[in-house]
Amino acid sequence: MSKMSKPFVIVILTGAGVSAESGIPTFRDANGLWEGHAIEDVATPEAFTKNPALVHNFYNLRRAAVKGAEPNAAHKALAKLQWEFKGEVVLITQNVDDLHERAGCPEVMHMHGELLKARCTKCRSIFPCEDNLDEAVRCNTCGSAGGLRPHIVWFNEMPLEMEAIQDALDRADLFVAIGTSGNVYPAASFVDLARSAGAQSVEINNAKTQISSLFQQHLSGPATVKVPEFVDEILNGKII
Repeated sequence: MSKMSKPFVIVILTGAGVSAESGIPTFRDANGLWEGHAIEDVATPEAFTKNPALVHNFYNLRRAAVKGAEPNAAHKALAKLQWEFKGEVVLITQNVDDLHERAGCPEVMHMHGELLKARCTKCRSIFPCEDNLDEAVRCNTCGSAGGLRPHIVWFNEMPLEMEAIQDALDRADLFVAIGTSGNVYPAASFVDLARSAGAQSVEINNAKTQISSLFQQHLSGPATVKVPEFVDEILNGKII
């Protein structure tokens, strides 16, 4: 690659299937319930206004699950790719855990927020939060109580970093979706956007999804097996 040539850009989207292999539940079951709760009861702004105690308890349990989990081979392989690939690797995740970061990934776009952070609804500040939240906890910035919420994108809210994500998809030479169901938008539209910009596309998943037909290649199997294999092929020049 010459100094004047455009760096090869890989854009990767990870979903719940990656963290599930670290023991973090996907939470949504076949009936659309999250740990026995309807989504509208625990994952919307209206739910938080109506019953903040219930919402806090739900996310306190999720926070504890994340803190007890460890990065797996897929997380570590993606960190290796970000550090060693000679081009650019943009990592976008739908997951709200910090396992990519703990695996060593230097840059991660959390489009659905981060569970180990809190957001103040009064002063809008965002700060680390590894402990339980409730209505009595005060904001680190403004000191107000009762205004803290998980730094999570709920249903009916706009995902984060969409401008930067769109820019990455416009520049992508290769788009890879790993462990994502293809059921949640706008993430499910990323493959279309990347391919419209001329990118090749690969899906890595245990099973076919409803958008598998949009990908040019599908690698079926556990992320902990397929992602390290795929990363090694890239770094050894067998794919790019």
